Amino acid sequence: MILNKNTLILPFTILSLLCSTLFGDDMYKQESLDNGKLIYESTCISCHGAKGETSSAIFLIVKPRKLNKTILSQEQSFKIIKDGAHYWGAHSDIMPTFKYVYNDDEISNVALYISEEFNSHRDKKVLKLLQESDAVSKDEQVKMLSVGEKIFKRNCSTCHGVIGDGKSEYVEKLKVSKDFLFPYNLTRTLLNEDEIFLYAKFGGHYWGTDKNDMPSWQNKYNDFKLKSVAKYVNEKIKKIK
Repeated sequence: MILNKNTLILPFTILSLLCSTLFGDDMYKQESLDNGKLIYESTCISCHGAKGETSSAIFLIVKPRKLNKTILSQEQSFKIIKDGAHYWGAHSDIMPTFKYVYNDDEISNVALYISEEFNSHRDKKVLKLLQESDAVSKDEQVKMLSVGEKIFKRNCSTCHGVIGDGKSEYVEKLKVSKDFLFPYNLTRTLLNEDEIFLYAKFGGHYWGTDKNDMPSWQNKYNDFKLKSVAKYVNEKIKKIK
């Protein structure tokens, strides 16, 4: 083998580029986290708390979600922060849009900070719960939409409405009695089919809501039936894909 200066320089150059890329990514991520923390502490902390735990003493009809328990992914958090909760199905607009306050990069930094600082276990938790759930057989799969529709119209429509828009006579009656309910407009939900299933199975409180208006249904319906509801909502109710 004949060695020349190019033979020696090439591996050194590749190694330098590799190190630069690796350390550059780490530095960029840390800078994004630092920026996200600054924005969070100046804007979000008053509602969501220093550790994403949300103060139970805060005086709001709809308490802010506990960010250390939320089912939302980092990408979904970005969308909620940018567009506001009302845009994505909440009937309360207590979580406002911040797209007129911060640009996409800044909002992305906040979503990264929330995900890394408060809810870094989220992906593993969701995956574990899905793996522990009962599998749906091929014979059952063909029945899912019809089963899901029946259950939705029998139970879920009481609050979420027949077409899933969060409007029903029951909710209107509760408003008169001052017993407030704010069911989500499921036509605009951010949640995917798996997340809808887990939310229905374990209930809203498990995933960070202050009240348990959205109850756990796992004692009434098995995984197949709850997955059927999730499939029906995702394919027949949800309008934003």
